[in-house]
Amino acid sequence: MSKLDELISTYQSDNESLGLGLDSELVAAVAKGLGPSIYNDDSSRVSCSDQTEMDRVKTNFLIGKLGLTDGPELDAALKEVCEAMGSSNRNKYRTLFYASLVKKFGKESVYM
Repeated sequence: MSKLDELISTYQSDNESLGLGLDSELVAAVAKGLGPSIYNDDSSRVSCSDQTEMDRVKTNFLIGKLGLTDGPELDAALKEVCEAMGSSNRNKYRTLFYASLVKKFGKESVYM
């Protein structure tokens, strides 16, 4: 099993245990789209308590990658995904975080 396959398996397990209800194909596509960042311990996770990182996710991913327009709904979505993944969960994997945002905004076509 490749390292990518191992990580996707980990993401699928977390997806199920957190009850996120994400499609396995979407999770795999987002993981592949994130490239080498998923192999680095720090960049593979999202810190909801770091406002700079939340701003970066909003600017680079939601606006840049998904083509959404900036507004309060983007901040609300980030907060919602943070809460869905659990405030005490230290392993908020970027792949699952981004896949949750893709699903929330119905932008699966960007990856599928």
